[in-house]
Amino acid sequence: MHGYGTKKAALAMTDHPTPPKRHRVFITGTAGFIGFHLAKLLLAEGHVVCGLDAMTDYYDVTLKQRRHQMLLQNPNFEAHEARLEDADAVMRLITAFQPTAIVHLAAQAGVRYSLENPRAYLESNLIGTFNVMEAARTLGVGHLLMASTSSVYGANTEMPFDEQQKVDTPLTFYAATKKANESMSHSYAHLWDLPTTMFRFFTVYGPWGRPDMALFKFTKGIIEGTPIDIYNHGDMYRDFTYVEDLVRGIRLLIDTPPQRPDTPEDVPEGDSLSPVAPWRVVNIGNSDKVRLMDFVEAIEDELGKPAIRNFMGMQTGDVPATWANADLLKSLTGYRPQTNVRDGVKAFVAWYKDYYNI
Repeated sequence: MHGYGTKKAALAMTDHPTPPKRHRVFITGTAGFIGFHLAKLLLAEGHVVCGLDAMTDYYDVTLKQRRHQMLLQNPNFEAHEARLEDADAVMRLITAFQPTAIVHLAAQAGVRYSLENPRAYLESNLIGTFNVMEAARTLGVGHLLMASTSSVYGANTEMPFDEQQKVDTPLTFYAATKKANESMSHSYAHLWDLPTTMFRFFTVYGPWGRPDMALFKFTKGIIEGTPIDIYNHGDMYRDFTYVEDLVRGIRLLIDTPPQRPDTPEDVPEGDSLSPVAPWRVVNIGNSDKVRLMDFVEAIEDELGKPAIRNFMGMQTGDVPATWANADLLKSLTGYRPQTNVRDGVKAFVAWYKDYYNI
């Protein structure tokens, strides 16, 4: 009887799947739009998150503080304020936390601002990213994930953009710094066997978004009855990616660290995996290009009010269209973003009205 009972207990134990690994994730930029949503998702799953943010005044600091206040309601979240350029602070905080993964999202954002203040991009996006990579290398972190951008596709015209394309024609200094991050991280992955995933974001939108981005500015302008600037006379297309879809993609990629192939021939077809390093780059986009005027009309319909449209020419460094091929993300994780623009706009407008008590 005793032996039977033991066997029965063993069988019962195998009936339960292995619980998912509890990650300790260090995120840079947790007071930012995307970092906030990623931290929220990880905390909801029971992971432990340490956030770093410089709380810069590039846009409304109150919005950043509100995001952190929400996250700090969870005991598994801790937050620190420091600049990426402060190498000692970055190393000290990451070493103290001992993360299983680092997700580097903090950067000087904004394509247009890079025309006015390129030095901010040099310091944050190059020196800051170097400091994060050095900490990851020193600690031997299991997986380093870092944000790139669809802007690296630059003057490329073949669409949808896929990870196999060359990205040698960036049109802004912002895009150039992100391309440099990809190259820097590849060298670290090769030299130090540091598993690294770069992800290229396409136009991200949704609740708690940035005030300098189109959806925020358009919504504000329409509500207040002020003109909204529409570039290239509205003849623009964007692959609008809902923020919760985006961070779901990042979350799944955390569990998918690249491995250095034994030979170049071992790289699967369609995979951006480096033949000489545990490194890959992945598009995270909606796999759909939406006409800018359709986006504007979705906001008008949701607000029940027409926009005062100020049609303008193309801005320096801007591109007429972006469109992601997200097949690699799907093959690696089984997931593909799919929220349609009208549903995403509806969620943003509801948040905006609530946040500003409209």
